[in-house]
Amino acid sequence: MEGKRIMVIDDENIVGKMIKVSFERDGYIVETFVHADPAMKRLSEEKFDLVITDLKMKDIDGMEVLKRIKKESPETKVIMITAYASMDTSIEAFREKADDFFPKPIKISDLKERVATLLGG
Repeated sequence: MEGKRIMVIDDENIVGKMIKVSFERDGYIVETFVHADPAMKRLSEEKFDLVITDLKMKDIDGMEVLKRIKKESPETKVIMITAYASMDTSIEAFREKADDFFPKPIKISDLKERVATLLGG
């Protein structure tokens, strides 16, 4: 997975840091954002292989982030994470072409396994 680019958008800084440290150990390049606006700007400048985004955030919600990414860069994989998991939100996420959906708290080992599968590892 050397050199694969991952973006994490979560308004809880600790979540981004945990994912960043964990995935960088495996050779991924990880950028984290606590706000969706700067993350979306960065996505327009740089290609990412995968975006992990929280569903509920203060500025733009994760569903809107998902829709924008799939419109502008359909090949980018998107994993939604949320502390507010419900059947309705997971159905909506998959309807909008999310590649996966994880309730919080996230098990990093499960997330790593899914990312490796999505990115062809």
